[in-house]
Amino acid sequence: MQPETTLSAVVQEQAVRASPSQERIPVAVAYGDGIGPEIMDAVMRVLDAAKAPLSYDTVEMGEKVYQRGFTSGITPETWATIRRNRVLLKAPITTPQGGGYKSLNVTLRKALNLYANVRPAKSYAPFVPARHPDMNVVIIRENEEDLYAGIEHQQTSEVVQVLKLVTRPGCERIIRYAFEYARAYGRHKVTCMTKDNIMKLTDGLFHRVFNEVATEYPDIQAEHQIIDIGAARLADTPERFDVIVTLNLYGDILSDIAAQIAGSVGLAGSANIGSQAAMFEAVHGSAPDIAGKGIANPSGLLVAATQMLVHVGAPDTAELIKNAWLRTIEDGIHTADVYDPKTSRVRATTQEFAEAVIARLGEEPRHLPPVRYRAGGVNVTPSPVARSEKQLVGVDVFLEWNGANRSSNLLGQMLEEAAPEPWLLKMITNRGVKVYPDGLPETFCTDHWRCRFMPVEGGAVNFDQVLALLAALHGAGMDVIKTEHLYTFDGRPGYSLGQGE
Repeated sequence: MQPETTLSAVVQEQAVRASPSQERIPVAVAYGDGIGPEIMDAVMRVLDAAKAPLSYDTVEMGEKVYQRGFTSGITPETWATIRRNRVLLKAPITTPQGGGYKSLNVTLRKALNLYANVRPAKSYAPFVPARHPDMNVVIIRENEEDLYAGIEHQQTSEVVQVLKLVTRPGCERIIRYAFEYARAYGRHKVTCMTKDNIMKLTDGLFHRVFNEVATEYPDIQAEHQIIDIGAARLADTPERFDVIVTLNLYGDILSDIAAQIAGSVGLAGSANIGSQAAMFEAVHGSAPDIAGKGIANPSGLLVAATQMLVHVGAPDTAELIKNAWLRTIEDGIHTADVYDPKTSRVRATTQEFAEAVIARLGEEPRHLPPVRYRAGGVNVTPSPVARSEKQLVGVDVFLEWNGANRSSNLLGQMLEEAAPEPWLLKMITNRGVKVYPDGLPETFCTDHWRCRFMPVEGGAVNFDQVLALLAALHGAGMDVIKTEHLYTFDGRPGYSLGQGE
C-alpha cells in the first residue's frame, strides 16, 4: 500500500516567519460563508487542542464583502494580511448569483501566483464505503494557465472564441513539482494527461516538456495518457494511478472525479501552492442549505489544515491530528454525509466530531496505516528558457463574411484578386476545416473565416507587407476582425495546419 501523503513546504523559509524564536507561525484565517464558520470553528478547536504552533489573523472575504461592493470578494486590508502572512486557511465562500462578480478562488490563485493545486484522493474503506478501497491518488493540477486565463471574445454574430494559453515555464514548473512531490513522498509513478492528439501545439508543449523533465527522474516511472481515456480509467480503476499531473481544465475535472469516487467530497482537502504564498481549503462548497444546522463535516477543512501544517514546517503536529482523525473514522464516529448504518457507530454533529478527534489526540489508527510526514520542501527550480530564432512567414486573416450563400469558392476568388504581391492565398478554413481550395459542399460554414496568406516564393515576410495586405483586403470591402502572425521557431512551424490541409 502506498504511504499516506500530504503537501510539504515549497518554500519553507518564506512561510515560517513568526517571531525570532519561530514559536508561532502566522496564518491568515477566513471563516467563509454558509457552513464555513461552523467547520472552521471545529478545526480551530482541534488545532488549539493539538497545540499547533500557529498564530491567527482573521480576515474577511466572500459573500458579505461582495455585497459591500467589492466585486472580487476581498478587501485591500485582507490582501495586505495574506501577503504579510503568506499562508491562508480558507473555509468555503459563496459567490452571489448574478453578473459582475469575480470568482474569489481564481482571483486568489492568480494574484498570489499559486501555480500548483494539489489534491490527494484516498479511500478510507472499509470504514467509509468506497467503490475503490485501494485508491490513493494525488492530482497535481496547473492552476493559472490554459483556458482558465478567461480571455474570450465575440468576433462575429455567430462565433465566439476563448484563448488557450500554455507557457513553457508554466508547464515545466508544474511538471517538475509533480516529480519532486513523488520523490519526496515515496510515490513511484507520475502520469501526464493531455489531449495532444488534437491540440498539438498547446497540449503538445505540455507533453513534450513532461518527456524532457522525466529523463531527470529515472527513479520515477513516467507515462502519458490521452485525457479522455485517462479520465475513464481513473473513474474505473483508480488504483492504477499514483500521481497525475495535467493542465488546468483537465485537472479541475479529474480532481472532482477522484474526490467523488474516493468515498466523499466531504473528506477531501486541497492545497494551492506558489513560490511566495499558499492557500489551504476544503474541496467542497459552502452548502448554504445546511448552514446553521450543526451537521456539516469539518473533515475536508481539517485535512487541509494538516496539509498546511506540513507546509509551514510542523509535520509532527500534522501527524498528531491526522492520526487522531483516522482513529475517529475507524471508531465509526461519522457526520451525516458519510454515515452508514453498516459501518458507522455514531452520527456526530460538527462539534461532536471535533471533540472525538480531540479525545483521540496521541492515538493512532489500528487498521488504516498511520501517517508519517516528512519535514523538508518540494523545491522547484525551472530551467532557463532558450530563445529560439523567430521568423515571420505568413499571416492568418480572420474575416466576418456572409455573402453569396457563404460560398467559399467565391470568397477565395475575391481574396486572390485583392491580395497584393508577394501574397498567395494558401487556404481558407471555417471552424478549423479547410473549405478552399478543394472544399467539400457538405461542410457547414458560419460567418467566421480564417484565410491563410503565405508569400509566393516562401521564406520570410515583414510587418509592412502584412499591413499592405490588410489595407488591400479592407479596400476590397473585407471585414477583418483578427489577425494571427505565422512564425517559425528555429525553422519549425509555430502554427497548426487546417483540418483537411
